[in-house]
Amino acid sequence: MGSSCAYFLHRDPDFRGSIAVVEPDPSYREAASSRSASSIRLQFSTPINIALSRFGMEFVRAGDFGLVESTYLFLVTAQGRHALEQSVAAQQAEAVPVALHDARGLSQRYPWLNTTDLAAGSDTAGGEGWFDGHALLTALRAANERAGVRYLRDRVVALECAQARIAAAHLQQHGRIACDHAVIAAGTRSRELAASVGLDLPVHARKRNVFVFTCPTEVSGCPLVIDPSGLWFRAERDRFLCGVPESPDPNVSPDDFEVDLALFENQAWPILAHRVPAFESIRLSSAWAGHYDYNVFDQNAFVGPVPGIANLLLASGFSGHGLQQAPGVGRALAEYIRFGRYLSIDLAALAYARFLANQPMREANVI
Repeated sequence: MGSSCAYFLHRDPDFRGSIAVVEPDPSYREAASSRSASSIRLQFSTPINIALSRFGMEFVRAGDFGLVESTYLFLVTAQGRHALEQSVAAQQAEAVPVALHDARGLSQRYPWLNTTDLAAGSDTAGGEGWFDGHALLTALRAANERAGVRYLRDRVVALECAQARIAAAHLQQHGRIACDHAVIAAGTRSRELAASVGLDLPVHARKRNVFVFTCPTEVSGCPLVIDPSGLWFRAERDRFLCGVPESPDPNVSPDDFEVDLALFENQAWPILAHRVPAFESIRLSSAWAGHYDYNVFDQNAFVGPVPGIANLLLASGFSGHGLQQAPGVGRALAEYIRFGRYLSIDLAALAYARFLANQPMREANVI
């Protein structure tokens, strides 16, 4: 998010300011962007999320980021059919090339799928897939540094507020740095940084395990499948990735990256074997853990200005769809810094003001 904002800001030929991105880990070893499954979709239930990911897809297509164009496949039982139909209608209203299939149609399109307990599913004819998230991140940084953006290997420990404005950021090593605008794009550490100016940001670290497995039987044309249980899986060259929701799903330390291997054995594997009979003979090959900057208020991001602090902007709480929306959010924040308003996609609905007013904006399709 920070690098994307910097990228679109320095590309504005009329911008005359200096830009600094503060990053405590320039290797990005523990960055959410690097530990993400790096997938991108249009099948959201809200127009604003569709628009952000649509631009994200355009941006990724234009670069060398290992894009694999495929589709998400949302599966539901009879209980979830009405909600899926509503989501599909919302997507079609936004010109998403999405189609709804009954169980028979799913069997014909995906013959390796067990559809005995399914009522319907939706997929798209384009605009979705997966890519190399780390490559996107490093490409943004490289372009920024060539343009003169400063990357400081440091951590912001507090923001200094004076006369209802952010006057400066205080860094562990570089001390006090004055600023005209400050953007909090610190992922799972955004909450503690916002607290330094008295801001209650309901964003916490939630762990997400990603398991890599192999299957001796070919499962051709496998998209990113979302099972009714909440488990997801997709192809990754000659392997597969999968993840399963934790229950309970506690807040964790931003430093907790321990993988829960029992989650694969006890929960993921039985669901995988049921949904795809060929997966009965899979073998786990590796795993990792990453984090969502999870917005417990409504699972949508907080983007843009903060009431009462004129020059503070947020980019936090993306709850799992931040990487795919980073280009759109970065462009929007750059526009707001330059013009005091959004020009390309109006992100006013994602403002922090909705939390203060207790008016959540629900996204039905959170994975």
